[in-house]
Amino acid sequence: MKILLAACNAKYIHSNLAVYDLKAYSSDYDEHVILREYTINQPKDEILKDIYSSGADVVCFSCYIWNISFVRELIRDLVKILPKTAFWAGGPEVSYDAEKFLTEMPEMTGVMVGEGEKTFHDLLEFYIDGKDSLEEISGIAYRTGDKIIHNGWRELMDLSAIPFVYEHLEKFENRIIYYESSRGCPFSCSYCLSSIDKKLRFRDLELVKKELQFFLDHRVPQVKFVDRTFNCKHEHAMTIWKYILEHDNGVTNFHFEISADLLREEEMELMSQMRPGLIQLEIGVQSTNPETIRAIHRHMDLKKLEHCVNRVHSFRNIHQHLDLIAGLPYEDYDIFHQSFNDVYQMKPDQLQLGFLKVLKGSLMQKEAEGYGIVYKEKEPYEVLSTNWLTYGEVLKLKMVESMVEVYYNSGQFWHTLEYLVPLEKDAFTFYEKLGSFYEKKGYSEISHSRMRRYEILLEYLKEETDVPAEVAAQKMLYDLYLREKLKKRPAFAPDQKQYETAVWNYRKNNQVSKTAHIEVFENGTVILFDYEKRDPLSKNAYTEVVQL
Repeated sequence: MKILLAACNAKYIHSNLAVYDLKAYSSDYDEHVILREYTINQPKDEILKDIYSSGADVVCFSCYIWNISFVRELIRDLVKILPKTAFWAGGPEVSYDAEKFLTEMPEMTGVMVGEGEKTFHDLLEFYIDGKDSLEEISGIAYRTGDKIIHNGWRELMDLSAIPFVYEHLEKFENRIIYYESSRGCPFSCSYCLSSIDKKLRFRDLELVKKELQFFLDHRVPQVKFVDRTFNCKHEHAMTIWKYILEHDNGVTNFHFEISADLLREEEMELMSQMRPGLIQLEIGVQSTNPETIRAIHRHMDLKKLEHCVNRVHSFRNIHQHLDLIAGLPYEDYDIFHQSFNDVYQMKPDQLQLGFLKVLKGSLMQKEAEGYGIVYKEKEPYEVLSTNWLTYGEVLKLKMVESMVEVYYNSGQFWHTLEYLVPLEKDAFTFYEKLGSFYEKKGYSEISHSRMRRYEILLEYLKEETDVPAEVAAQKMLYDLYLREKLKKRPAFAPDQKQYETAVWNYRKNNQVSKTAHIEVFENGTVILFDYEKRDPLSKNAYTEVVQL
């Protein structure tokens, strides 16, 4: 008897922690359990062939908003070539409407509802040992004849009972390592599924330390904690942060999702001592409108959040990623405009402008009609309009999102933006106008090279603003050379022939590396860009003003 755990990830670099947890928890059936990871970009025929060739008697799919349609299509074809195989699904995309899913998918045998480690083990006992019956297994919904039976959700388990899944790291080469030190969330944000599970559980800290040391010993490039609010328990977070500071291997980066307004002085003092790049923080702001924050049942002290973000920013050693959500209740276009500016002035390393997704099982799904929230029928169930935001305004915000992603989040235009944005009414207006220019010129539907993005920005400045284009061009040139030594000079870059002899002599006299670049700017400043000494956070070249 073979049971296949199948994950369909969004990208190859991702891994599915859930299926590895299920397999590890059922290690007593290891010889019977096969694990396969695919991506939604793979040809379906490849996956069909692989699953067919596995000889599995039971196939279990892990289902999320990014793969559910893909999985549905796979299963509908799989049953044609594997008519005697039992098909099960699990994950958030099927747990909250299991009966509906089984009704729509007559090919399915059942659904593992919610937390799956113990449920999967019970199914193995049922299929392999013939133990008990499906009606005695909690945490499943299943088909029996024409009926669909739901046995209810299983009691939540002790997180420390799950074995460590990364003993064989070679399986995760070139992939992101996901790690879980807690489950659940103490907060009740209406758009989030984590708010449903109020039982917050933590993995034993001695286990956590041992497992973190394993990552450190193996010099894993990055470990992403999937804890929903990592710092909701001060002692837990402080112990882990202190451990990775004391055992830093100079290589591994740890990613945490936190609530910045919960940070204490003791935690920030510890952060100030960390190697640049040791940790990075993802911080959900979502909105700065008090009425919106109340409506989504979010608890946030905005002034304290801003203070903590600014304090961490002052350390210059930690990448901060701040999130906003468009389409929330009571936030119209102008109010979102203000939320954007409030977050932008905090100077995050990345500003993620996302759009509300009305997830199955979330409180927002129940409240959507009352707020006039219209959203896509198909996953990811993204907002189309609300009582406060028209679809046309959503489209405008999509263009702002695109411009922020290209020009701000790429980190390739820092000095250019520092010069340009203050010349506009405010930050939001700058990206809004730039987005409108892209639309007007027909550039928004075309994929552009990095150099072309600079050229379009210069074109916008010349055609739509009074900004001195030659000054902006110098800022752009600086940003370009910060990233790489260009093989071909940009069309907007001034000629350097008159400085060639002086630059050559300087290189020779100072033994400057061939990989470095020296640029003479129009104001006479000479800057050396050293690509062998890069900033550990921005990855920009080290710069030094020199005299020729």
